Amino acid sequence: MMPTNDEDRDSLQGDVTVLIPAAGQGLRLGGTLPKALRLLRGRTLLQHAVDRAAAAPSVSAIIVAAPPGWEEQVRQQLSWCPLVTVTTGAQNRQASVAKALALAPRADIVLVHDAARALTPPAIFEAVAAAIRSGADAAVPALAVTDTIKVVDAEGIVTATPQRENLRAIQTPQGCRADLLARAHAASFDVATDDAGLIERLGGRVKTVPGSHMAMKITHPADMEWAQHLLDTVGDANQGG
Repeated sequence: MMPTNDEDRDSLQGDVTVLIPAAGQGLRLGGTLPKALRLLRGRTLLQHAVDRAAAAPSVSAIIVAAPPGWEEQVRQQLSWCPLVTVTTGAQNRQASVAKALALAPRADIVLVHDAARALTPPAIFEAVAAAIRSGADAAVPALAVTDTIKVVDAEGIVTATPQRENLRAIQTPQGCRADLLARAHAASFDVATDDAGLIERLGGRVKTVPGSHMAMKITHPADMEWAQHLLDTVGDANQGG
């Protein structure tokens, strides 16, 4: 982990709580361990994710929703970081986020981050938080889409081709004020994969900030190979932006 400069942290708001739902099994990634506990260059994806979240100077707390039955191991793996609290995750991401949020009753800005985006640089956390401080209802990192995207029906027939310049691939962390996230979760009756989408359903406006290719989502075995390549060629993403 990159050492955190306490003076830098104290000089900023320190108003950010990061929630990391990490209870997923990651069936597409293979193996017997939960996805967040898979190793990348000798450290778990969760450890990499916490490294980078903790290196963001505005972050004052990190709450991890761990895979059920793995809580103590996760606590031991993250014992170096005094910002971390570990709770038991739930059956789906949305419920895990709600459980983690309940442990942060005094939180101001909340960033929800996927452990699978283990190499997200600290600067992305800061950019999302800054957008919330500037008045955005919610904020997400985004990258321009380079592939042509097609909309298809149930039979695989193309029904539309959206204009590529208006499309963005959304990453995490996704941020908003804690009270707004709590209201969004309370108002949602179906399972969502995207916290910003819950804010949209309440009528909130979601601002995008520039994302990072280091914030790739690790889903398949090939993604692990690419993440290893990024670490080997780009270096420690703690330094990145």
